Order: sequence, then C-alpha cells, then structure tokens
Amino acid sequence: MLTQIKEAPAATPIDRLLNATADDMAKVNALILSRADSHVEMVPELARYLIESGGKRLRPMLTVAAAQLFANGNGSAINFAAAVEFMHNATLLHDDVVDESDMRRGKPAARMVWGNKASILVGDFLLGQAFMMMVETRDIDSLGVLSAASAVMAEGEVFQLAKTGDLTTSPEDYAAVIRAKTAVLFEAACEVGAMAGGADEAGRKALAQYGLELGNAFQLVDDALDYGGQAGTLGKNTGDDLREGKMTLPIILALAEGTEVERDTIAKALGDPEATVEQVADVVAILTRLETLPRTLAKAHEHARAAQQALEVLPASDMRALLSDVVEFSVLRAY
Repeated sequence: MLTQIKEAPAATPIDRLLNATADDMAKVNALILSRADSHVEMVPELARYLIESGGKRLRPMLTVAAAQLFANGNGSAINFAAAVEFMHNATLLHDDVVDESDMRRGKPAARMVWGNKASILVGDFLLGQAFMMMVETRDIDSLGVLSAASAVMAEGEVFQLAKTGDLTTSPEDYAAVIRAKTAVLFEAACEVGAMAGGADEAGRKALAQYGLELGNAFQLVDDALDYGGQAGTLGKNTGDDLREGKMTLPIILALAEGTEVERDTIAKALGDPEATVEQVADVVAILTRLETLPRTLAKAHEHARAAQQALEVLPASDMRALLSDVVEFSVLRAY
C-alpha cells in the first residue's frame, strides 16, 4: 500500500517576505540585540524579554523590503529598520502600562515581571537608541520622517486615552486614533525604506501611502479580531479591548445603532476589567446582530485596496507583487 504524500502548506506572503528579506533582517536583528545592551542589568533583561518574544517584525521587514524594491540603496535601511522596531517596542512597553495589560504575545507583559516604572524607563531607553541609530545614518530627511512619526504616535495614544470609555466617540475620532497610533509608523517605516533604497519623490510617496493604508487595515483587523473576527467567535482573549474601555469601530457602530437595552449592556461592560465571560458574550452577540464586525472588516478591505493601488505607480516586479500580497494576507487573517 502506497503512503500518500501530504503537500506542505503553501508559504504565506509573510513567510515569503521573511525569505526575501532574510539576509538584511539578519543584520537588523544583530543590530537590535547589540543596541539593546546596557551596563545597567535590568535594561537588556527587560528589552530582550520583549524583543525576543515572538513578534514577526513586520514593520522593519517592510523597511528593508521597501529599500530592496528600489535597489539603489545606501546601506542605511538596516539602521532605520532597527530604529523602527525599537520605536514599536517602546510603544508596546508604554501601552501595556497605560492599558494595565497583563499579557503580551502570549507571555506575561514586561510590567508584570519588572513593574510599571521599569517598563516606562526601558521604553524611553529604546526610543533613545532608536534616535541614535537614525542620527548615525546622517540622513536628516529620514530622521525628520521618523521623528514626526514618533510625535504623532504619542499624540494618538493620548487621544485614545482621552476617548477611553467615551460613549460619544465617533467613527472619525476612531479613524484619527488608529492613523496616529498604528498607521503612521507603518507609513514611516515604508517611506524611510524607500528613501534608503534611492527612491525618487514619486516612489517615496507611493511607499508612504502604501504603509499608511496597510497600517489602517492592520489595526481595523486587530480590532475585529478582539471580538472573534468575522464570525465573532469567542476565544480566551476575546473582549480585552472591551474590558480596557477602548472605543473601537465595532463598539462605536453598535452604540450608534443598537437598542437602548443593547447600549446599556455595552456600557456596563465597557471599561470594566472584571467584566465576565457572559457579559462579553452578550456584547459579541450584539455586534453580531448589527454586523459591526464584517462592516469593520469591509473598512479594512477599503484601506487594503488603497494600499495595493498606491503601488501601481511603480514598475512591476516580484517585490511589488509580494508587498501587494502582504496587504491581502493581513486582512484575510480575520476570517
């Protein structure tokens, strides 16, 4: 009897991006680990705990991929990619303190191990190192792009904090929050990668727009996934945003369109860290009835299409096609 040979699962676009950027990302990873070092023992302990905790490093991969796309690089993409990852990890450390999060990437959040004060201070250390790596490139234009992104991200976090539990939050407020707290770093990561790759002004703008739209799509999908994605399937982490009082699009739409009883059900659970599984299930049922999850994902698809369209001004290439596929995959993960 012949044994049936099973086909290996097809590589996802993220896997293909990992392969395409592997050589440069090895340099980025080495730089990240070296720059996370410090003579103060707690700094590398905490920094590496987060850095090595399993994230795919999509943002720095996009920086490297954007540089490769234009293939006329000056070598600075490595520094920029590492700086982008440090900026991202600094915001994660700070966010977990602000949100009082217990878990990050399936592990106890750094603040649960070392405390809030250490998490904030090591986040500041990572930001300092990020700016040092930028300055070392002597590229003032790219430094300006990443510096501006850092300021906007901080504004976005403050705005989100101000809107926590605010039942009057509008879809426009939400769009401003996700643009600032998530999409702007994707935008900057892609733009400085293009600049490091020798892109002309049109190419630079195309990659910036691509990153911005991808970042918006990425966050919309994340916010739908917090309630189980397209199907509203309950899982062990379902409802974290609800308990933290985050005004995400599925909730904003439901508050605007639900019955008085439904609005009251949402309001009672929103921002309550002790909200029960049953309360979360009741809220998910409301989101399902009003179809706010598929509508959130439809909005993600709009941004995904805009990201793909931004690339169309560039010459056709394998890397351009791969970057387009990455956008599509980032949306499909919610199904």
